[in-house]
Amino acid sequence: MKTLSIIFLVILCASCNKNFLNKTDPTKLSTDLFYKTPAEMEQAVNGAYGQLQGIINDQWLFNEMPSDNTTLDFDPGNRGNAPTFEAFEYFNVNSGTPNINSMYDNYYNALFNINTTLLKLKNSTLADSVKNPISGQLKFLRAYYYFELTQYFGDVVLVTEPLDQPSKAWDYLRETQAKVYTQVITDLNDAIAVLPVSYSAASVGRITKGAALTLLGKVYLTKKQYPEAADALKKVLPLGYSLVPVYADVFDPKKKNGPESIFEVQYQGGNDLGEWSSFIYTFAPRLSKDAVTGWPQSTPSGWNIPTKDLIADYENGDLRKDASIGLDFKSPITGETIPYIKKYDHPHAIYGRTDDDWPVLRYSDVLLMLAEAINEQTGPTTEAYGYINQVRQRAGLGALSGLSQQALRDAIMHERRLELAFENWRWLDLKRTKSAADLATFLNAYAAREKANPTVSRQGIPYSTSDYIFNTYEALYPIPSNELLVNNKLTQNPGY
Repeated sequence: MKTLSIIFLVILCASCNKNFLNKTDPTKLSTDLFYKTPAEMEQAVNGAYGQLQGIINDQWLFNEMPSDNTTLDFDPGNRGNAPTFEAFEYFNVNSGTPNINSMYDNYYNALFNINTTLLKLKNSTLADSVKNPISGQLKFLRAYYYFELTQYFGDVVLVTEPLDQPSKAWDYLRETQAKVYTQVITDLNDAIAVLPVSYSAASVGRITKGAALTLLGKVYLTKKQYPEAADALKKVLPLGYSLVPVYADVFDPKKKNGPESIFEVQYQGGNDLGEWSSFIYTFAPRLSKDAVTGWPQSTPSGWNIPTKDLIADYENGDLRKDASIGLDFKSPITGETIPYIKKYDHPHAIYGRTDDDWPVLRYSDVLLMLAEAINEQTGPTTEAYGYINQVRQRAGLGALSGLSQQALRDAIMHERRLELAFENWRWLDLKRTKSAADLATFLNAYAAREKANPTVSRQGIPYSTSDYIFNTYEALYPIPSNELLVNNKLTQNPGY
């Protein structure tokens, strides 16, 4: 499915009567004039998918960079990045970090449009056969966004209706994480009830019942409601998903939306439609030029570089390593090998316009979550081993058996790290499985290893005294300072 951003153009002709001044601004769209037909509702949904693209484009910064999975190709000549992108790697994020403010805005802008469309859909006279799948897709997205927001910030502003007056925005307070989860679960159950299992070929890539069930299982797993998580995830098993035999094929643009894909964000390169991705240009080493992207005019950014810590975690013979990480580029300055992410590195016909989708939910994730949910309830069982061993077998690794509950718990997290590397789940996995104190201990130990043996040379530039010191309060991001300025009823997370 090709997602499209909404472009609205309304031309109103003023009649020549005495009321000609009392007209709607012809450059603005009134919501009363739109959302009337199935085609217009479809445009609104496509617009929601378009905003999802914008959110996913930057999500690596918030979900991978603060973890032990990725670091950065340090640029000694550009210290302007220190208070922005580098802040996430070095645990220096504060309420004034611009990326936090833009992320917050992007999520709530998307939620505003979702809420508006849902209300218009509810009040429309369209047939249920039209309304139901649209409602399901939008409620999934609303649930996904609030699930992410509450992971980032804890208690958050919860809005489920469009605002008819802008001033009302300043009346909102942060709601408890428990209340946010209740809304997320309600939205997902509503979506599950109306979403189809699959779509026709023209609409492949849209949100399905399987996606809603998978996210519901992930939510319950995060809440440590293991029976509920297992129940939701087992309902995914008979829906027709399967592991593809070759791990690298999951990410091949020529094989996108395959049998393992439960939900991936759609992109389309090779044209002028504005729907392309460009992840490899962000992730390739800074000085690699065409060595990675294939285009000599490239000036890659060098973000989200796989760490030595992650690379060392692969077992001998793990087929996922070569499919996930490139180790064939050497810095022309230091001569060192600088690793890069290969999952989103594929040939493309137009400079800067790749065709790579972004995987959000995959069947292997379901299998690993099921193994975890069962192990947390009963300890190792044949069923739990069966799920994790399917993933290991595809990776070319031997089956596990005879482990204690804690050992299997550790093995599942190990598999999740490698199976889902660079897919924006590592930070959230660490947060949901560790207390704030344990997370601080874990990340400070990783930081000490990275400082002692940096993945990428700093070329003589010392670390700042504040770099790589993770405090327990940093398990949550700060509420952006801009939000606190415009709404003095909001409170800041402790420590910031």
